[in-house]
Amino acid sequence: MTQILTSADALVRLVPDGAKIAVFKDSGIPMEIARALVRRDARGLHLVTVPTSGEFADMLIGAGCVSVIETAGVSLGEFGPAHAFVRAVKAGAIEIRDSTCPAVYTGLQAAEKGIPFMPIRGLIGSDLLGVRPDYKVIGNPFADDDPIVAIPAIRPDVAVMHVPLADRFGNLWISRAHELKILAHASVLTLATAEEIVDDNLALDETRAPALIPGHSVAALAPAPNGAWPMDLPGRYAADTGHRRAYADRTRTPEGMATYLREVVFGETVAAE
Repeated sequence: MTQILTSADALVRLVPDGAKIAVFKDSGIPMEIARALVRRDARGLHLVTVPTSGEFADMLIGAGCVSVIETAGVSLGEFGPAHAFVRAVKAGAIEIRDSTCPAVYTGLQAAEKGIPFMPIRGLIGSDLLGVRPDYKVIGNPFADDDPIVAIPAIRPDVAVMHVPLADRFGNLWISRAHELKILAHASVLTLATAEEIVDDNLALDETRAPALIPGHSVAALAPAPNGAWPMDLPGRYAADTGHRRAYADRTRTPEGMATYLREVVFGETVAAE
């Protein structure tokens, strides 16, 4: 049975230090969960971005929460580089396990199916095989002279997500973001925040049932209005581009990141220098 908790801060108490956490890059980025992890002073996280990330990963890295990141890329998009990520990589403060978008999905799909690996094409001849010794070139057992790459299963300890709607039974309505189902199936635990939690059973709603992650796949759920802010939540609100631009500008230095965290994440009043 899904635990219904009071807040994202209560939710992240279920995430132990050192956990492997998976997060989707698009619809429903759980930014309030990221802020709650910073407030909890989480440490040693292994972050799996599905398949890339932006402010979610950068903030956790800047707060010292991440020791390993498995990713196809971290960027703030139109707002420029993810400064905390870049600093950490250059300083060797985090281990980066470089990947590609298809490879990340392939590893998750292997875990979803309960198999140890899954083959993929397109990596042979790239430099990626030189930095990922766990990616193995094997022979196609059904054809001669046809090498293929085996990607090991990615089995996160925790999948985190933010959804527009959920119910008291733990059912999560994910709208068009069906990739979130892969995360839930591949991970040991799924933790979610929702804009709204209703009493009605969403599984009985024929218009919403096809886009549900069922409650039996969700370990815990908490309300978090505007929980994706400053990112967008389709159908609910647009991204706060002003805040995103300010984040990119303010986090250019470690001192700027520290001030941002104190002001925005912890809600402290910081005197102007």
